[in-house]
Amino acid sequence: MSQYNYIKEIAKYGLENDQENLLSVLNQLIEYSKQTKKINFALQLQSILKEGLKLQKANGLTKHGSENFFIGKEHHELNELILEKLTSDYNFENLICLESVKNDLSFFVKEHKSINILRNFELPVSNKVLFYGPSGCGKTLASYVLAGELEKIMYVINLGAVVSSKLGETSKNLSRIFKKAASENCIIFLDEFDSLGKLRDYNQDHGEMKRVVNTILQLFDYLPQESIVIAATNQIDMIDTALIRRFDFKVNLGLPDSKQIIELINKTIEKTPFKIKKSTKFDSIIEEAQGMSFYSIQKTLINAIKRTIFENIDKEYTIDLNIWHQLIKNEKAD
Repeated sequence: MSQYNYIKEIAKYGLENDQENLLSVLNQLIEYSKQTKKINFALQLQSILKEGLKLQKANGLTKHGSENFFIGKEHHELNELILEKLTSDYNFENLICLESVKNDLSFFVKEHKSINILRNFELPVSNKVLFYGPSGCGKTLASYVLAGELEKIMYVINLGAVVSSKLGETSKNLSRIFKKAASENCIIFLDEFDSLGKLRDYNQDHGEMKRVVNTILQLFDYLPQESIVIAATNQIDMIDTALIRRFDFKVNLGLPDSKQIIELINKTIEKTPFKIKKSTKFDSIIEEAQGMSFYSIQKTLINAIKRTIFENIDKEYTIDLNIWHQLIKNEKAD
């Protein structure tokens, strides 16, 4: 292949947002350039590629471009059902939760890493996890952690597109997704899983809702053990009890206590120049933050850091606790 053909393929995959093939062709062009004695060009490409991947992984996730799952109409339909395809660098160090929760998730990971041992004893492997709890308490992060620990590709599913008012269409959409997971031994992440219960909102009889639940139960039962389903919900009471029973692990990720709040603060600022002076004001902030989610607490802390920078309070980058305390009060009042 000539250099011009490589460039045409790079343009094609770049416009299609197909990162897997784009990276493959870029690496081929780098090798081709080395072989044809264009060393400087090869080194420049390597530098660009390395920097691009570094930026992508800055938040612990690498998003992958779309791929040709199927041809024609079904290709388009399946792509609409998948929000993102990604790999994760997150691990248990990134997750703040009860020790009992972390132990359960560690056991889940161990099962999959020891899948051949369990098969020797003809034992089943857990592959369905339900995360539930208030919004902003780490359900999505926990799914990234499992994906990172297991080094599996994760498909984030667009349940808004999956659920359809057309008779039978929701079941067909779910079947397409599970077929894809079975072929790749990947993770399916179903956020806002309770939205499947919202079929009650449509002008349909309860028979359609029952058909959807039965479809999911069947798909769960026939899912290969190497494939994993992770579901997340803020409203577990909206989910059919038969579905809930099918999950191997049901993990409650609740609001943080004072110990977890302090752990969140330390993790947020540990790689920054900012610091906090422990004082009675700090103790008041911890007390005020009780009942807030991880997300809300971290948001107020980051905003306090920004305002500290703008105020230029001192050269030691000490976070202004008065500013932060007021931000927490505002957040709770909203």
